Amino acid sequence: MTTTKQPEYWMRGPIENIPALLQPVAHALLQARDEINEMMRNFPPELLWEKPAGNASVAFHLQHLTGVLDRLFTYAKAEQLDQQQLDYLVAEGKEDSAINTAMLLENFNKQVDLSLKQLSSTNENTLTGFRGVGRKQLPSTVVGLLFHAAEHTMRHTGQLLVTVKVLKQNNNR
Repeated sequence: MTTTKQPEYWMRGPIENIPALLQPVAHALLQARDEINEMMRNFPPELLWEKPAGNASVAFHLQHLTGVLDRLFTYAKAEQLDQQQLDYLVAEGKEDSAINTAMLLENFNKQVDLSLKQLSSTNENTLTGFRGVGRKQLPSTVVGLLFHAAEHTMRHTGQLLVTVKVLKQNNNR
């Protein structure tokens, strides 16, 4: 357990190599990564696929966090999803005994790193550029997609936090 708690990322100053207008996205992704890795420390592996009160499992949230970052950042690059990404989407939340917490965290951490790398190479002049989302090419912008990636990540981080706490508490009874 950490003995010295640092301030949240948005209070630590700019993230090196990230454009100024994209700092909030980077801060949210780094904050989520810190909180998720901390909350998953010593998580009982037998609870990974449990769905308390019918809600999404811890495994689903970890899979979805990784997948949604990959998908939204792909759209931000004006690319469409490939078959591997579509297959990943279909598999999110489907119980698989070969999947473990360490694997899910490693995948999420790598995806955050890839997202930060993409942010660092995103030209601020492109932020208001149109981006079509999905097969229907629903309208968005680069900044809209990147902001949604950050807020969606934080939404699932909060849901994951509650799910982990409930499962741990119920497991200790």
